[in-house]
Amino acid sequence: MALTDIPILSMLRTRMQWAQERQRVLAENVANADTPNYRARDLAPVKFETPSQTAGAPLITVSLMRTESGHLAGIGQEASPFRTQNESNYEVSPTGNGVNLELEMMKVAANQMDYQAVTALYTRSLGLIKTALGKG
Repeated sequence: MALTDIPILSMLRTRMQWAQERQRVLAENVANADTPNYRARDLAPVKFETPSQTAGAPLITVSLMRTESGHLAGIGQEASPFRTQNESNYEVSPTGNGVNLELEMMKVAANQMDYQAVTALYTRSLGLIKTALGKG
């Protein structure tokens, strides 16, 4: 039996990947805090009730757009198995930007704490398996 066949380790690994992807999305929100008409995005929470969530969800792609000829062409992001969702934010700046920096930074901190908790659980689970095998 491979370690990838153990359901709890698979779920913890999926949760770590989700937290990494969410960190990227939240960082994009902070980076675009002054971009006109930019709306904050977030990842939909991972649900482990359905097996399709861990196997890979349908992708919603966002393409980069050059609004002026002097802009550099962006490099496309790799495809993510996690679904993004637009946030309904009622605070919108006069330029149409809907990013609330305080809210985004709170989400970044919460995401970091969640990631640390999941990595600690993953490490301890591997330690238990090593102990059970007599190698710990």
